[in-house]
Amino acid sequence: MKRIRGIGAVAFAGVAVLALSGCQQGSTSSGSDGAEGDAVTLQFQSLSDQPATQAAVKSIVDEWNAENEDVQVEIVQAGWDGTFDKLITQFSGGTAPDIIHYEASSIVSFAADGYLADLSDYIDPDLKADISEGIWDSVTQDGQIIAYPSTLQSYMVFANADLLEAAGVEIPSGETMTWEELQEIAKATTTDSTYGLGWGLASPTAAMMSLSLGFDGGFFDGEGTDASIQVEDSELAVPERIHEMAYTDKSIEPTSLTQSGSDVLASFYGGKVAMTVQGSFQATNIANDAPEGLNWVALPPLEGSAGAVQAANPQTYSVNVDSEYVEESADFLNFLMNGDNLASIAYADALIPSSGAARDGVETLAADDPAWTQVLASGEGLEGPPFLKVEKYTEWKDTIATPAYQQYLADKITSDELAARLSDGWNDVAG
Repeated sequence: MKRIRGIGAVAFAGVAVLALSGCQQGSTSSGSDGAEGDAVTLQFQSLSDQPATQAAVKSIVDEWNAENEDVQVEIVQAGWDGTFDKLITQFSGGTAPDIIHYEASSIVSFAADGYLADLSDYIDPDLKADISEGIWDSVTQDGQIIAYPSTLQSYMVFANADLLEAAGVEIPSGETMTWEELQEIAKATTTDSTYGLGWGLASPTAAMMSLSLGFDGGFFDGEGTDASIQVEDSELAVPERIHEMAYTDKSIEPTSLTQSGSDVLASFYGGKVAMTVQGSFQATNIANDAPEGLNWVALPPLEGSAGAVQAANPQTYSVNVDSEYVEESADFLNFLMNGDNLASIAYADALIPSSGAARDGVETLAADDPAWTQVLASGEGLEGPPFLKVEKYTEWKDTIATPAYQQYLADKITSDELAARLSDGWNDVAG
């Protein structure tokens, strides 16, 4: 049953929001006179921002359109920045597209307010069986599957193998790498001209929440609007280690803490940092953009006290509940999500596909590339985090957690003050 419409996240009062151009509610007739029986056009809002990924998505849509004259799909290209607020406007104003590309952690409010269709009865059974229950759980709200989970990101350590070798460091070759190993390598490779690690943490919350699972740091208990927060040693383990590396070991390039991950890559390419922590998708950018001769490697997944565990926060494909063609939209998504198609999207984005068939496809496309071996290995530890079930998580992340982490990483507050800000801020947001 749909709840009363209202988007709880409209608490972002005063935010300037813009509707995406060209989007209109539901499907439209593509016939010249709009007569019944003409082909319908499904508007597919895609956030894919890598040229190779956009090309992969376009190829899939073109193939679908060639084979389905009665149901055509139109790509509405959008960007990740500001999408949450744009969707608030679109849903509230009745201009949302049929098919919506986003991420699991950000669709909770839209599902809670009844804007997303229940896709449980439309998902291809073979696809359903080929994706783990833990990943399906990340897109399930109140017993309803409100999205197809497509690709996932992990956080990985990329290293300049030559700088490690020059420092006498043996490149880790095990299945995982501990945080203690990371800290030791960073210290060993820090010199007068080089820092051991560059980590773009201008927007730190996603990395903190994800990697904290490796220490059993779950942050939240309960679901929906009934969730409560706890910030204890497990939740502070990751930020405290980063803070120690930055201010005690002095092995983290300090400017990097205020930069984006992409900005830090320039320092990595220039040999100013020996290692960098990045989203797994950056493997593609490094392969394409690194200067000739840079001997780079992807290191094993980071392991905390609870294992090499990170948050499964998949990119998602949802269907507007008010679309006139929910079933047709789901049919297209079943096609988009087949093994070959999802593999092509995941490979282009250097992301981990949700299904076994697509992972097999990526292994074939990657042809035993060592970096891809580590990317796929990091996917073994992805688990659905508690915050995916928390209705006001996005508001807390943007208004409370991010500025609090930024203050802590700038050495402006203590870890105790960080814990208090995260906890007290959640209580204010949750009311």
